[in-house]
Amino acid sequence: MRRAWIDASAGIAGDMLLAALLDAGAGLETVRAAVAAVIPDEVRLTPRQVTRAGLRATHVRVESTDHHPHRTWAEIRDLIGRATLPEQVRGDALAVFERLARAEARVHGVPVEDVHFHEVGAWDSIADVVGVCAALHDLGVRELSAGPVAVGSGRVRTAHGELPVPVPAVAELAAGRRILAGGEGELATPTGMALVTALARECAELPPMRLEATGVGAGGRDVPERPNVVRVLLGADEQDAGRQAEDSVLLEANVDDLDPRVWPSVLTALLEAGAADAWLVPILMKKGRPAHTLCVLAATARADPLRAAIFRLTTTLGVRERAVRKTALARGWAHVEVLGARLPVKVGYREGVIVQATPEFEDAARLAVQEELPVRAVLDAALAAARTARLAPGEPVPSHLEDTCSPH
Repeated sequence: MRRAWIDASAGIAGDMLLAALLDAGAGLETVRAAVAAVIPDEVRLTPRQVTRAGLRATHVRVESTDHHPHRTWAEIRDLIGRATLPEQVRGDALAVFERLARAEARVHGVPVEDVHFHEVGAWDSIADVVGVCAALHDLGVRELSAGPVAVGSGRVRTAHGELPVPVPAVAELAAGRRILAGGEGELATPTGMALVTALARECAELPPMRLEATGVGAGGRDVPERPNVVRVLLGADEQDAGRQAEDSVLLEANVDDLDPRVWPSVLTALLEAGAADAWLVPILMKKGRPAHTLCVLAATARADPLRAAIFRLTTTLGVRERAVRKTALARGWAHVEVLGARLPVKVGYREGVIVQATPEFEDAARLAVQEELPVRAVLDAALAAARTARLAPGEPVPSHLEDTCSPH
């Protein structure tokens, strides 16, 4: 599982975090395509290399290509909801803007549905939020945390007039988080703070990881003696004991009025949105009505976007949840040759010894169709090839296992 940690000790803004993720290796064209799916032909994203207090960084220039009105929360929700996006990207972007809307509603004393965004509803903030969510998805990040955020000090001029720093929306969004002043001026914007608090639910020091990349995203100003940057450290979980124990959440909903033909697409969408697993349990509800309990297991940090996805994808009126503790075997992929093709084998291990080795079913099924053979025959051949390659329970873990995120 890939994880990332945000260093916001010099402040944070949406474009700075986006630049850091691009600097860490996220695909620029993937990000551009996601933004264009929500607001087509409205913005242009141009990254460039800069220095901030003598340090190299990436800065993203977000340029308008047209006139844009201020948008309401309902309008933004509709734009994101209709866009062609991966479910994880859509769910994360909606969670960020919903958090912004609730903060603005509390600050201004209006109902959430009546919130009319100004700075945070502008085209550039939509690009920042959708771009960050798409970049995280492209990098395969499943767990995001952040250190304390520097919010700044003094006063700043906004669409609502001159306000103290942190501005009310940032202060509202930061409730329950560790913050510090960190310097003069506005160092944390509402968009940046919403991204951190909605997506990085844990405020903690740098977690143990096998570091793979570091991304540095620059703000617009070059402040002497204080690099105006956000850093993202990207890596894989350490698996010292060959096992992972993590806090997870189990989301459940009873549904009795959804067309049964829709359920496979719902389960697929939830898995694509970041669920560790999703399944159905047949039940009988009151008056003997047949129904299903939808169960979704996920890392705690994924609870908000997955909860939103359940409401969007099903007809339920409520979702219950409880904390669970999940212990998983460390895992990786190896390949074996079967009928002239390379088939992936998922290997689960503990303390340096293989516990499970299972051929990937979908790849075996495709090969079976290609060779006009029963699927069981291909699976049996794959298991035999795995045993020959010493990919079997009780064997030592090979040194050539590939990344856990993908068999391909």
